[in-house]
Amino acid sequence: MPTIRILETTVEMEQAEELQRVVWPGCETDVLPLHLLVTLTHNGGLVLGAYEDEKMVGLLVGFVGLYDVPDGPRPKHCSHELAVLPEARNAGIGFALKRAQWQTVRKQGLDRITWTYDPLLSPNAHLNIARLGAVCNTYLREVYGEMRDGLNVGLPSDRFQVDWWLNTRRVEQRLGSHPRPALTLADFEAADAQTLYPVDSAGAFIRPPGHLTVPDAPLLLAEIPSDFSQLKAADSELARAWRFFSREMFESCFSAGYLVTDFVYDTSGDRPRSFYVLTHGEATM
Repeated sequence: MPTIRILETTVEMEQAEELQRVVWPGCETDVLPLHLLVTLTHNGGLVLGAYEDEKMVGLLVGFVGLYDVPDGPRPKHCSHELAVLPEARNAGIGFALKRAQWQTVRKQGLDRITWTYDPLLSPNAHLNIARLGAVCNTYLREVYGEMRDGLNVGLPSDRFQVDWWLNTRRVEQRLGSHPRPALTLADFEAADAQTLYPVDSAGAFIRPPGHLTVPDAPLLLAEIPSDFSQLKAADSELARAWRFFSREMFESCFSAGYLVTDFVYDTSGDRPRSFYVLTHGEATM
């Protein structure tokens, strides 16, 4: 496993700058600069680096923010950026950085972390929802406007805003010393989860349906492409179709009282499949 440490020096921040350029190529304005990282880390923010043999392979950046409740604003931690070098992915580095964030932010006396991610990216969903125990009922359209980096160019920058309630049983079950085994697609089907819509699986990539009706069921399964990045590189029009369909689907489900509570990456069949699990009426706490 990598070594995780809080970054404080200018040399470390220079390494953080360079890592961002590798992960998000093509747009220098998307790189958080050294002076901002230094300011964050010395004023209540958090800049974490993951190292393997003294090489930085991962980065996490967050800061203290506020959210509104009926009796006034309350503090939270806003997790702004998580980056892992391409050659170091799928090795648990992102999870290790988030676990260190969970431990550090709880010591600050905060109980909530929020962040955004593209809901069509299965690896991000698997980490954020299934492994970390975050939940979501907030869909944000065009959060960052037109993005120009190599990963996001050409698509509306729609995002999930997830809530990570740090002191809940849900999170403790995933990050504690004895983590809960991941639930499978068969587990949810045995619990009478209803498939929200069929997808067209002919061809190299699945296609969204032409229309959507949100059923009245306590537990739903919503399938998304298992590798959206590959799909986007091969067929930009199909990628846009999935963006606009998933926007309609998640907004409709959230308006009807559903909450994203889990994510399943299923490899039991002839092709990988990715499903969000939506639960009706489950409280975030």
